[in-house]
Amino acid sequence: MRDDIERLLVRELSGLARELEMFPDDASVWKTPPGVANSAGNLALHVCGNLKHFVGAVLGRTGYVRTREREFAARDLPRAEILHEIQETIGVVSSVLSRLPDRVLDAPYPEVHGGAQLSGRTFLLHVCTHAAFHLGQAGYLRRVVTGDGAGSGALSIKALADA
Repeated sequence: MRDDIERLLVRELSGLARELEMFPDDASVWKTPPGVANSAGNLALHVCGNLKHFVGAVLGRTGYVRTREREFAARDLPRAEILHEIQETIGVVSSVLSRLPDRVLDAPYPEVHGGAQLSGRTFLLHVCTHAAFHLGQAGYLRRVVTGDGAGSGALSIKALADA
């Protein structure tokens, strides 16, 4: 199960990187249509902050200190900086999950989140779906902002099989 969770998170992060690369320029990564609060850039920073905290800091004791406000307040960072953040997050997720003892999956997740105490397994499945949700939002935003309906292959089953 731990390996499956790692594969899912790496696929979602890699898909997020592909979505950002498909924007025509750095500025368009930060655009939002009327009624939408978060840009694809903000969503990417949020997913990375979320995973670096809940997987890295909490489970892996990496020492990462999250600044959630920055994830949503940042504007106009170069796309290369966000892509670097995604690659760093892939490294954290892979490093922590590859050495995580199986017993952590059955034990309560070390933090209560949203008022609920979940098992490590259930919480990690939650962060997988959270990442996939925001990946979908970023893909949709890219299509709306750019007018380019091309898919990125973000949720490729083959990527899971090849991992």
